[in-house]
Amino acid sequence: MTTPELDRKAPVEQPDVPPPTPKSTTRSRSTLPAWRGLIYRLHFYAGIVVAPFILIAALSGGLYAIAPTIENIAYRDYLHVDSTGPDVPVDQQVRAAEQLRPDLELVAVQPAPESGATTRVLFADPTLGESERHAVFVDPTTANPVGESTVYGSSGALPFRAWVGQLHRHLHLGEPGRLYSEFAASWMWVIALGGLFLWVVRYRRRRTANAAEARLLTPGRGGKGHSRTVNWHGAVGVWILLPVLFLSATGLTWSTYAGANVDEMRAAFNWKTPVVDSSLGTGAAAPAHGDHGGAKATGTGPSETTVAQIDSVLRTARAAGIDGPVEVSIPAAESTAFVVKEQRLSGVLAIDSVAVDGATGQISDELRFAEWPLAAKLSSWGIQLHMGMMFGLANQLLLLAVIVALVSVVIRGYVMWWRRRPTRGSTLAVGRVPTRGSIRKIPPLGIAAIVVVGLGVGYFVPLLGLGLLAFLFVDLTVSAYKWAAST
Repeated sequence: MTTPELDRKAPVEQPDVPPPTPKSTTRSRSTLPAWRGLIYRLHFYAGIVVAPFILIAALSGGLYAIAPTIENIAYRDYLHVDSTGPDVPVDQQVRAAEQLRPDLELVAVQPAPESGATTRVLFADPTLGESERHAVFVDPTTANPVGESTVYGSSGALPFRAWVGQLHRHLHLGEPGRLYSEFAASWMWVIALGGLFLWVVRYRRRRTANAAEARLLTPGRGGKGHSRTVNWHGAVGVWILLPVLFLSATGLTWSTYAGANVDEMRAAFNWKTPVVDSSLGTGAAAPAHGDHGGAKATGTGPSETTVAQIDSVLRTARAAGIDGPVEVSIPAAESTAFVVKEQRLSGVLAIDSVAVDGATGQISDELRFAEWPLAAKLSSWGIQLHMGMMFGLANQLLLLAVIVALVSVVIRGYVMWWRRRPTRGSTLAVGRVPTRGSIRKIPPLGIAAIVVVGLGVGYFVPLLGLGLLAFLFVDLTVSAYKWAAST
């Protein structure tokens, strides 16, 4: 007696033989594990060294993103007044501030941008640091000073935001902290792109094994322990890849060595931010007003006649289309014009400026943002995006979301390292280090490409190049020691 299952002629299963592939494709697939091993080691070691600063930079950056809101609350008595009525002339407000601080030299004034806001009268103070000025806050309706404080940079950050900014930039450690910050920013994009490569390779493997479980942009619902941590680490890393690369690139423009190379490149291609000419042609030109507004005037300061010209200069600038919040740089010499420049504040995308002859009220030079080189515009917008100032609250919330995600990626990275530790032996054991030797399996052409790219990038971003050399030296030294010990 037979059964239908035995009578049915089922096709004989054949072994799963892959179709022939071109020789070049086979070679590239055979070297993929070697590339993965090399990138895994770079990703691992760079992450262990750089991740602590990335964590601090992320937390301080998140605090900096919301600092303007905190600033408005903490310094409300300096920034806002309850007085109502018409504003008195700006020159009277300036004289009131000069009476309060006759020991300092007047350099600029920022008229109250709206009703209820204060006017900032800015002085050069030789006791302050780079890009710092002393500000006296004046009630524009009564011309009474309401407070004074140090302000920093072109955005006029008050002490709290300036402190957070310095923490973000160099951990309040001076030049050593700034170098470590540059080292972290230099390697951040290596970590991010290396992580993307590893995540894509993992996704391709899982898709080949089980397409239903493969996830590239989502962590998936399954998995526990180490697998779940890896899934969230990789998926969230993909989500924030572009913002992290952007923050790394723009952060390097403020760095010591890579920043200097960026400045040289911008100068060579005429991409530097242009500056309005404040010289009236009857003497030496005044120092250029840089983006940070930290230049200090010299001499005895502006005369009473010069101060009396501020209001007429403002009217000329307003008539020329220089509107919104502005800063008026006051010349210390008659051969120099006033410079009225729109402030770099939240939501201000274009920064126009004019130079005005105080004696005649005529515009001697003007510079429109539309005339800036494209690279200078992109640089200005990049700085504003990095600082959370380009789109106001939306920009700040976006940065905050990226920062929270970045913190979670860093923490999960350390959790993954901890879970890879041996469960037997010393209680001080940490996670296992990825195996070495992958670079020996990479074709000579690939090694040559690594050398060329490494030299080029290392020259432009020196701390990345030095870090890569240190990594190779330590790795080869340990490998040679183990080889000698085993023979």
